[in-house]
Amino acid sequence: MTDRPAPSPLREIDDDAIGLAARLMRGAVHGALAVLEPGSGHPLASRTAVAVDETGAAIILISTLAAHAGALQADARCSLLLGEPGKGDPLAHPRVTLIGSARRLGRDGDESARARERFLASHPKSALYADFADFAFWKIEPERASLNGGFGRAWQLDRAAIARAAAG
Repeated sequence: MTDRPAPSPLREIDDDAIGLAARLMRGAVHGALAVLEPGSGHPLASRTAVAVDETGAAIILISTLAAHAGALQADARCSLLLGEPGKGDPLAHPRVTLIGSARRLGRDGDESARARERFLASHPKSALYADFADFAFWKIEPERASLNGGFGRAWQLDRAAIARAAAG
């Protein structure tokens, strides 16, 4: 008897996967941000408002008072879960986890202006505090993504597939 490796549960990336990722990223207004807690290294998850730009990068607005701000400054690695469960079993609903690194954007320059505009278009009430000294926009640049379309529908997206979904 020969031991055969188990078949991969991951599907080949196709137009359906790209379309699903696009809908999840474009429709996201908040997500669950996971960071590594400084000192302990334990995972720390927090809900955050989000806007995804045309490259697939996620833009978030964080106060320096938030625990996840210090965590990202200490270790930029993070993930962001997007997708809303509906009625019934939450695991039957699609979701995508962007996995990458975050960086704080400065207050000046074209990139910051575009990020601010994109974020405030989705979250206009944030304009009330977006310019407070303790707030800053951060950009999460995904290296890969785990896309789950519900039971039996899973894909691993690389950077190119994420960009394709964001652009299309």
